[in-house]
Amino acid sequence: MAGTIEQKLASLGITLHAPAAPVANYVGFVRTGNLLFVSGQVCFDGAGKLIAKGKLGGGVTVEQGAAAARGCGINLLAQVKAAIGDLDKVVRVVRLGGFVNSAPDFLDGPKVLNGASDLMVEVFGDKGRHARTTVGVASLPADASVEVEGLFEVA
Repeated sequence: MAGTIEQKLASLGITLHAPAAPVANYVGFVRTGNLLFVSGQVCFDGAGKLIAKGKLGGGVTVEQGAAAARGCGINLLAQVKAAIGDLDKVVRVVRLGGFVNSAPDFLDGPKVLNGASDLMVEVFGDKGRHARTTVGVASLPADASVEVEGLFEVA
């Protein structure tokens, strides 16, 4: 039987797929004590297709970027499930770090990252409220529009 968090995901129409394998010399997550650090997750959907490709403020809208950030959040949760087996063991979403592939004059990165932040609060309630950093960058792997990393406290 699925846990409470997985039932919540199902009610939101979210299915967690197998997490993407690292493409270079790193691992998808590292656990030390009760902290789980999850490597940056690009905005691939379950079929391996980018949810949004290109620059925010250069053809990609804030709404498309927020959808991409939400997809990154789903990918973070897939990594967390792979790491600890049961999402009900998440004590707290501690921090998200977001990278937005941005045109030089794009200033709405925080609105884009709300896609991932809102997901964490939808799924975990108050345990999903977290600290966050949003950084505009010149490029991301595969020309993805968004990448998000996470830090979780786990039982």
